[in-house]
Amino acid sequence: MTRIGNKFLNLKKDKEKALVPFFFAGDPDLKTTYQLVLAAERAGADIIELGIPYSDPLADGPVNQAASARALKNGIRLKDIFSLVEDIRKVSNIPIAFLLYFNCIMQYGMTRFLSDCVSAGVDGLVIPDLPYEERERYKPVFAQYNVDIIPLVTPASKERIKKIVADSGGFVYCVTSSGVTGVRRSFGTDFAAFMRDVAQFTDTPKVLGFGISTPEQVAELKEHAEGVIVGSAIVALMANSNPANLIGDFSGFVALLKSALR
Repeated sequence: MTRIGNKFLNLKKDKEKALVPFFFAGDPDLKTTYQLVLAAERAGADIIELGIPYSDPLADGPVNQAASARALKNGIRLKDIFSLVEDIRKVSNIPIAFLLYFNCIMQYGMTRFLSDCVSAGVDGLVIPDLPYEERERYKPVFAQYNVDIIPLVTPASKERIKKIVADSGGFVYCVTSSGVTGVRRSFGTDFAAFMRDVAQFTDTPKVLGFGISTPEQVAELKEHAEGVIVGSAIVALMANSNPANLIGDFSGFVALLKSALR
């Protein structure tokens, strides 16, 4: 079991829900990313989801695309991000998941990538462009490494949910609505029905993500899942903060989100 699995076991015991903040590694730079991870943990974050910069992030909206581009402009590469995680592991055991596109893994080399995940201390992978059929093809390789492959399901997945969540690890990323990432003012999804559909086929914790942006939305959705992911709102806050106030602004927002989960 990874740190992600252990975290959910402890949260369940304490009757708490998981807060998963998302932001891009290397935005605005790796030194700041290091500080943000530790600040998030102090503010109450339970799991960190780090975006891996990519030139063609099809699942991301404009806010996240801009952050990814900023990180790429800084020359951030996967080897640098692995080194970052290694540095974090010297002082923190907070679970860390990467969100990245499958082409990044293939370019790096799959076995090398998974081995480096284990060595550095990466606990899980969210791969938006890896459909179930392709995941099955690479299942024997994934199975050799203690890294959770976190599936994504949407309200439109319907009859595919059973296959998508089979043998899932860490958590199931339950997408709030169709489309790309980005702040949403409201959701048209019947979350009770959606979560029932997922729960029919897996006991893996369910985490809602995509568009959740305010403490009020967190409070509204917390009863439906074991956790929530907040991404675009955090990335936008970082982009708009005065650099001198960035860590404080970020920490304050994460603390508000965690309070809404209690």
